[in-house]
Amino acid sequence: MIRTTLAALLLATAAPAFAQDAATAPVLTSLDAYRTMAAGTERAPLFARELAAARKSVDAGIRAGIDVPIPKDRGGGPTHERHKANYKLIQQAGTLYRLTGERKYADYVRDLLLAYAKLYPGLANHPAASDQVPGRLFWQSLNDSVWLVHAIQGYDAVRADLTAAERKTIDESVFRRMAAFLTSEARTFDRIHNHSTWANAGVGMAGYVLRDPVLVEQALKGSDRSGKVGFLRQLDLLFSPDGYYAEGPYYQRYALQPFVVFAQAIEANEPGRKIFAYRDGIVLKAIRTAIQTSYGGYFFPINDAMPDKSLKTEELYQGVAIGYAATQDPGLLGIAQWQGKVALSPEGFAVTRDIASGKAKPFAFASTLLRDGPQGKDGALAILRSGPQEHAQVVIAKNTAQGMGHGHFDKLNWLLYDNGQAVVTDYGAARFLNIEAKEGGRYLPENESWAKQTVAHNTLVVNETSHFDAQLKPAEEIAPTQLAFVGEGPLRFSIGEMAGAYPGITFRRALVQVDMGRNAPLVLDLMTVKNAGKATYDLPLHFAGHIIDTDVKLASNVTTRPVLGTANGYQHLWVDATGPLANGQGRVTWINQGRFYSYRMATPGAQLIVAESGANDPRFNLRREPVLIQRLSGAGDAAFLSLLEPHGRYDAATETTTGSRSGVTGLTLTEAAGARVATITLTGGKTILIAIATDTTAGKAHSVTVNGRKLDWSGPVGRFDGESK
Repeated sequence: MIRTTLAALLLATAAPAFAQDAATAPVLTSLDAYRTMAAGTERAPLFARELAAARKSVDAGIRAGIDVPIPKDRGGGPTHERHKANYKLIQQAGTLYRLTGERKYADYVRDLLLAYAKLYPGLANHPAASDQVPGRLFWQSLNDSVWLVHAIQGYDAVRADLTAAERKTIDESVFRRMAAFLTSEARTFDRIHNHSTWANAGVGMAGYVLRDPVLVEQALKGSDRSGKVGFLRQLDLLFSPDGYYAEGPYYQRYALQPFVVFAQAIEANEPGRKIFAYRDGIVLKAIRTAIQTSYGGYFFPINDAMPDKSLKTEELYQGVAIGYAATQDPGLLGIAQWQGKVALSPEGFAVTRDIASGKAKPFAFASTLLRDGPQGKDGALAILRSGPQEHAQVVIAKNTAQGMGHGHFDKLNWLLYDNGQAVVTDYGAARFLNIEAKEGGRYLPENESWAKQTVAHNTLVVNETSHFDAQLKPAEEIAPTQLAFVGEGPLRFSIGEMAGAYPGITFRRALVQVDMGRNAPLVLDLMTVKNAGKATYDLPLHFAGHIIDTDVKLASNVTTRPVLGTANGYQHLWVDATGPLANGQGRVTWINQGRFYSYRMATPGAQLIVAESGANDPRFNLRREPVLIQRLSGAGDAAFLSLLEPHGRYDAATETTTGSRSGVTGLTLTEAAGARVATITLTGGKTILIAIATDTTAGKAHSVTVNGRKLDWSGPVGRFDGESK
C-alpha cells in the first residue's frame, strides 16, 4: 500500500525523497475505506442521508457550470461566497466519485481545478485585504488555507484517474503555488495561532497528496523545519494538558477541524508517528474538551465568540467522527445523534453504522476543571454542573489566561446556565460574521471599545478602567490562580484569585453551587478585594431576562438617558436607574423563558446601577442587553456578596404562575478569623451558612464562631444548615 511506503520513507530521514514513479492512489482516504463505505451505506441511514444531500448539492453545481471569479469581495460578498462554495463542492464531488464511480464527479473536480489553475497564478494580494494578512482567493490568508484543506481532499480522491498532463497542471498551478504562498507568508504559517493551524494542515495534506515530504515536514515543523513552530509545536503550546485551547471554546471549535483532519492524514500515512498518542493524546482530549465546554449544544461564548455557535458545525462533525474512530467512545455517538449529521468520510460512516446498531450512549457531561496554559499553570476554566441532564444548572468560572489576541479583559468572570437558557451572560464578540454590510463580516470597532472591555463582563472593575488597561502584552504575562475546585458531591465550588490586573490590587472570587433538593441550586458569589489605597469598584452582572420587580428604591431616568462614562466600555452604557442598597441589602427579580431569578446583594455602602448596552452606537452594531452594577465608591479592602436564586414557573399556555416570589428572605456576611461566613435565610426561618476560608488548602481544618454558633469544617468551603434564632 502506498501509505506504508510513505511511512517508511518519511521515517527514514528528516526530508526523504519520494520515488518519482510513486502511485497516485488516494492517500488521505484509502481505496479500501471508500469501498467499505460504498458497500455499507444501506446499514448506515444517517450516512446515506448525507450522501444524498451531497449528491443533490454537487449535481446542482454541475448544472450551474464552472464559476471561478476574480476575487474582489470581503467576507460574505459574492466572490468570497463563490470560492467558499467551490471548495466544498470539490471535496464533496471527490468523495461522490469514489463512492459511486460516476465519472461526472471526477470531471467536475477536474474542471473546477483546471479553472483555478488558470486563475490562481495571476492573482496578487486580495484587493479587499485591508488590515488583514492578505490571501489570494480571499481577503485574508486564513480563508485560503481553509480552501486548501477542503480542496486537497477532493483532489486526492480523483487525482489517480486524471491524465498525467492534467495532474501536472493542477499540481503545479494550484496546490504547489498555494503551498508556496502560505509557507512563504511567515506572518501566517510560522505562528502559534489558529490561522497557522489551518495553513499547516493544508500544506501538510497537500504534501502527502503530491508526494512531497518537504511540504509535510514544513507543515509539521515550520517553514524552516526547525520545530520551533509548525503543527507539532502548536499541539505543544496551544492546548493545556487537559485539552483546553488557549483562545477559548469558540476558537477551539474553529481550530479543531484542521487539527483532527491533519492528524488523521498523519495517522494514515505515517502511523509510526503515533500522532493520536502525541502529548498524552492531546488531539483526542481536545475533542472531548470542546464538547464539555458547551451547554445545550452551544459553546460557552467567552472571549471573541459568536453565541450562536453550536456542536452542529462541520468542525465538530469531523471531530466527533475522528474521535470515535480512535476511541470507540459511545458517548461520542450520543453527540452525533444529537447533531443529526455526520462527516462524509470513513469515520463518519463508522459513526452512523454504530448508531444504527444501538451502540450510542449519552455523552458524560460532568463538572470539570480545565487547566489553562501549556503546562496547566495559567489558571483554569472551572465548570460546575448540578447534574448530567441536558438542562441541569451550569456555573462557569473563567479563571483562565488571556487567550492571545482573541482574549477579553475579564479575569474571574463568570456565567450561569439554567433551565436550558443562558442566565448570567457574556456578550462574546461584536461581530456579524460574513455579513458584508457590517464591516465585511470583520470584527467591529465595538469589539475593542465594548466587547473586550472589563465592564462588558461579570467581574470587578476598578476606577472605570479595564484589567491591564486593556493592553494585550501585559495581560498575557499574568494569569489568575485557581485556588480550589470541587465539582462533585453536595458542595461544589470554585475559588480563583487575580493579582496584577490593577497595580497593588488583588481580588478573589468564590462561586458556590448550593444544592436545594428538588429545586435548582442557589449560586453564592463572594468577591473580595485587597487594596492598600482607595478606589471605586464596580461589579457588573449581565443577565438575560425582563425585570419583574425590585426592593431597591430606584430613581429612574424616564425623560433623558444618561451615559455611564466616557471610555473603557462605559461610553456604551445607558443608565436607566440608580439607587442605594438600603442597609447594604437589595434584590432584583427578572423572568427568563418561564423561570424567575432573584439576584440578592449584600454589599454595605453600595449603589445599584441599572443599565443597558447600546449607547454611542450610531451604526447599531451592539445588541441591547441589561446589566446590574453594584458600585462601591472610595473603598479600600472590600467584599461583594451576592446570591442568585432560580425559582418558580410561568406557563404561558395555561396562564399560570407559581413560585414567583423569592424563597430567600435574608443574606448577610460575617467576617471571622480566617474566614467569611455567608448566612442565607429562607422563608420559614431556616438558614444555610456557607463558610469560605482564607486558606484554601485542601483538607485543612477550620473553626470559627458566628453569632454564638461554632462551625467546624475541613477544606476551603463548609456548609451548615439550621434554624434561625
